[in-house]
Amino acid sequence: MKYFKISLVFIFLASGRLFAQQTISRDPAISALVNEVSASNLESVIKKLVSFQTRHTLSDTLSKTTGIGAARSWIKSEFEKYGVAGGNRLQVSYDTFTQPADGRRITAPVVLKNVVAVLPGTDPNDKRMLMVSGHYDSRVTDVMNIKDFAPGANDDASGVAAVMEMCRIMSKQKFNSTLVFVAMVGEEQGLYGATNLAKRAKEEGWKVHLLMNNDIVGNSYGMETDIKDNKSVRVFSEGVSPLETPAQVAARQSAGTDNDGKARQAARYIKEVAERYVDQLEVKLIYRRDRFLRGGDHTPFSQQGFAAVRITEMNEDFNRQHQDVRTENGFKFGDLPEYVDYNYLQKVTRMNLSVMSNLALSTQEPENVVVLTAGLTNKTALKWDAPKGKTPIGYYVLMRETTSPFWEKKFFVKENAATLAYSKDNYYFGVQSVDENGHESLVITPRAGR
Repeated sequence: MKYFKISLVFIFLASGRLFAQQTISRDPAISALVNEVSASNLESVIKKLVSFQTRHTLSDTLSKTTGIGAARSWIKSEFEKYGVAGGNRLQVSYDTFTQPADGRRITAPVVLKNVVAVLPGTDPNDKRMLMVSGHYDSRVTDVMNIKDFAPGANDDASGVAAVMEMCRIMSKQKFNSTLVFVAMVGEEQGLYGATNLAKRAKEEGWKVHLLMNNDIVGNSYGMETDIKDNKSVRVFSEGVSPLETPAQVAARQSAGTDNDGKARQAARYIKEVAERYVDQLEVKLIYRRDRFLRGGDHTPFSQQGFAAVRITEMNEDFNRQHQDVRTENGFKFGDLPEYVDYNYLQKVTRMNLSVMSNLALSTQEPENVVVLTAGLTNKTALKWDAPKGKTPIGYYVLMRETTSPFWEKKFFVKENAATLAYSKDNYYFGVQSVDENGHESLVITPRAGR
């Protein structure tokens, strides 16, 4: 069945100028998956993870009921159950490695395990891998305290619950590209699980086109500022790859594309698709790698050259994060399940699922995208090659003003070229492919060419 539909509407921007914007209808198949996300399931997962008392990276690995060993064993068993329900296509494993002592938060060499579930894509010509993650370790005030109750309900059982609920739903479906669901270890000790997996992905040649890292995604109330916001979520993205070569630096500076790196383009994609499928949700694009002077599991993937972003609630509550569970002056501190907003977490999970589904069902990105510079002109001419694998029905040429954080216009074309009556001096452009059901690829930033 074909559900692809484009309509043209007009909107006024803050500048007061009139712009045309194409609106794409929701794919009912994706909407059905989005609607499957259950707030009660998310709550059950968080409460189960909290029941292990502590998930500190260096905590007990032998107990069946307490410590990080019991937690990772349970996560793996749940992934395996999802795999059986989905026809045994899900490949579940530990990503096991030995983390050397670091003289800081790892006191002696320790065996650590990420829990990984891989759903292979159905198109043999589509090598894309799309990843979603959260970290399952937890901590209290003293980062070296491995014994005391460290519930970690929001940081980051919320992210793991989102990953597991997505896996439960999506492992029953078929997608063009490969999906990878990960519960990371060692985040609180130094991003060790993500660092190991990112290096492995690089060494083994994984074609990771996007990692969405969900860390602290279940709280909607900022006690310090007394702000209740269950409609907004932040997506952090870096603009410049740490692996840029001198030639790439020169090209970026010449074209002025500091805000058009892979992660930032992915963040714009997330905003557009998530707001299409999830009602009462606004995706806030934050132009930083992470929060001020802080870090997360997406960073090691960025450092390996992959497009990776961090997804985080709008207003963090620091009376809950990294706190000993205690009561002082009648106030209860601690990252406990009762302080998670499960309906808000449901929205964030739906956001992740809609983006991952839309991208996994799309055709691959156009290749060799070039903005032509053979002559001086106030028009912008672009050309590109068709993607590998499945042939798209056409392409979108996207356009925005240089001061705009997200795309303002989308022009649909069937050919592998387009000339627009807008100057490349005054606007930024991108190109993405689109299939017959309206699923778009990621956006490719054109390079200068002739």
